[in-house]
Amino acid sequence: MGTPAYPALYQLNTRVYLTARSRDLGRPATLDDLPDAELDRIAGLGFDWLWLLSVWRTGEAAREVSLANAAWRQEFEATLPGLTDADIGGSGFAIAGYTVAPSLGGDAALARLRERMAVRGLRLMLDFVPNHMALDHPWTVDRPERFVGGTEAQLLREPGNWTTVVTSSGRRRVIAHGRDPYFPGWPDTVQLDYSSEDTVEAMTQEVASIAARCDGVRCDMAMLLLPDVFERTWGRAALRFWPAASARARAVQPGFVLMAEVYWDLEAAMLAQGFDYAYDKRLYDRLVAGPAGPVRDHLRADVAYQAHLARFLENHDEPRAAAALPGERGQAAALVAFLTPGLRFFHQGQLEGFRVRISPHLVRGPDEPADGELAHFYGGLLATLRDPLVRDGTWRLLDALPAWDGNPTADGFVAFAWRLGERRLVVAVNLGATQGQCYLRDPLDELRGGIRAYLYRRERHGRVLPHHVLGHEHEDDRRLDHDPR
Repeated sequence: MGTPAYPALYQLNTRVYLTARSRDLGRPATLDDLPDAELDRIAGLGFDWLWLLSVWRTGEAAREVSLANAAWRQEFEATLPGLTDADIGGSGFAIAGYTVAPSLGGDAALARLRERMAVRGLRLMLDFVPNHMALDHPWTVDRPERFVGGTEAQLLREPGNWTTVVTSSGRRRVIAHGRDPYFPGWPDTVQLDYSSEDTVEAMTQEVASIAARCDGVRCDMAMLLLPDVFERTWGRAALRFWPAASARARAVQPGFVLMAEVYWDLEAAMLAQGFDYAYDKRLYDRLVAGPAGPVRDHLRADVAYQAHLARFLENHDEPRAAAALPGERGQAAALVAFLTPGLRFFHQGQLEGFRVRISPHLVRGPDEPADGELAHFYGGLLATLRDPLVRDGTWRLLDALPAWDGNPTADGFVAFAWRLGERRLVVAVNLGATQGQCYLRDPLDELRGGIRAYLYRRERHGRVLPHHVLGHEHEDDRRLDHDPR
């Protein structure tokens, strides 16, 4: 079976998952202890990709920063009542080396896991953090010129953005903490200098090395390496990195996939750099905000472009969807996010309705009860997402028109249709705050014949229910009248 046009990805918080396994096993768990039954479950739900978050080696220096940072510690304590130092592993994005952490079983355990995944049709995605390294990465001692250097005056003026290292020659050197142009530096990292040809080549080699061990990478804050963004942040011209790096990775692993974490409406810019997918943060923000109009406008983009967007409602950086989009709002948003073209990106705990976000600095998560109603909803949605109709079909946005003059409720709808051969699926979602009515205009004959309609309905008393309606065979327009009477 070939790769679907619109695959699905499951993000696993590896360290947190294995900490729970360690508790069950009564010994430290490694990647070898990720059981076949769990891989079977993930594959059986219809996922094509498994993203293992935070498997690379991190250093003690980053962990010490995590332990000492008072603001972070306050967040950790709110997440984990009874927090201990053992629960704080340091940020998984402060990379000390692109080898699998020994505590997780090393590269050999990763290779064995990848083989077990491949048997089940699961492809492996790992992290790549191009912007910065850990404070105690070996390059800070051996190759400090690969980092953005500064002066003692800058260190005194902005101590939160700069730090010092002692090189192999015994020289004290001021270098920058990793950061983006809008926030202070990340104090557990040091900033790579992409105005240096040596840095660009070294990081290109790192991407190629990773490509030999997995099928794709999610690239952290990928837009920070764009030459104009880098120059705005650091006041120096950067060399182009992504086109050569992606080509080198694909030379090692044909078909290697790169997904960009990207903000500031730079999705198209990142896709032009050679990425296969870019985060669709704009759709997420519009779904959280609520009104349907901006969501519809977003979905008017060319379908060939939308196919390369990663649609999500939560990940390790964002609040849990069950907290940010509770109840009916979250279910309605999920239908729009995941039944439109693109990569369908789900996060561990989302399907169960967990509400507490776990910082990437932590290696243990809280015990939370599953939300049975939400789990049932996601079970039905994932069953739909396994259908070739929405994995390989043709998608089109539909116009939702007023059911009668003067009725404004049609503006609350987002509606679209899928087609594959003779099969049809029509989805209409009421994002409005009340019950609503609309007509769907049928520009491509989507509503004729034996279709399946997936209507998401907001009842007058506030409950949202999914409805499957079979076999509409009449009329050119379909009225969706969401009145419970």
